[in-house]
Amino acid sequence: MAARAARLVLAATLVAGGVLAGSSGAAQAASPYERGPNPTTAILEASRGPFATASQNVSSLSVTGFGGGVIYYPTSTSEGTFGAIAISPGYTAAWSSISWLGPRIASHGFVVIGIETNSRLDQPDSRGRQLLAALDYLVDRSSVRTRIDGSRLAVAGHSMGGGGSLEAASARPSLQAAVPLAPWNLDKSWSELRVPTLIIGGESDSVAPVSSHSEPFYNSIPASAEKAYLELNGASHFFPQTVNTPTARQMVAWLKRFVDDDTRYEQFLCPGPSGSQIQEYRNTCPSS
Repeated sequence: MAARAARLVLAATLVAGGVLAGSSGAAQAASPYERGPNPTTAILEASRGPFATASQNVSSLSVTGFGGGVIYYPTSTSEGTFGAIAISPGYTAAWSSISWLGPRIASHGFVVIGIETNSRLDQPDSRGRQLLAALDYLVDRSSVRTRIDGSRLAVAGHSMGGGGSLEAASARPSLQAAVPLAPWNLDKSWSELRVPTLIIGGESDSVAPVSSHSEPFYNSIPASAEKAYLELNGASHFFPQTVNTPTARQMVAWLKRFVDDDTRYEQFLCPGPSGSQIQEYRNTCPSS
């Protein structure tokens, strides 16, 4: 991807120029967008990350292309700009149904906009366009735009919103990451996707069964794009609508790794999670 290639060129230039005199300097140059302390399992599984956050409502009357929502952002300005992610709720649902994700992700060093959709009956293609409109608003017009690096953007969503995040990633390959949660979409083939994509499904999902949604989506994405599939043991379609620690842990690690190019989080992706809450995990390791 263009943004990642540019950062690799920057790192190579620093090496050639003799800037990288020691190991700590090398780590900084290799991942210039590292934010926050060295990650641990405890940090990822806590209800909040290391950054204090604030939020603000966005009226539907002040935006175009989506139905408003809520922005969550780190209050710190001392570590530079942050990556940003737009998240869509599912069919017939409001942002409040998955709103716990907003402050949880923002507290790890991201600007998050949880959107309201133009209609609660919107289909995935429409939700994909609305996610991209929300990102454009964040970067170009929002009151927190100076906190955002417009080259480090991502999308996510639940159910129809998850299908919408696949649509957005297909339409805008410059995105750095996509995280569909229990995604629903009639399109089963995403061979054109080039955005690093983490799909999280529920083993007992009867609305968007993993056998006909999440798994075919994952299988169709080329390995060269970087992808992972996490299936939660016994989880229903509605697992994102309550606090779900395995979802938050992998989602944050994925965003850190691919939006921030922060290789410190590689350890949480390869070999990946295990335990009683995990039915299955697949990944195109290694990703660095």
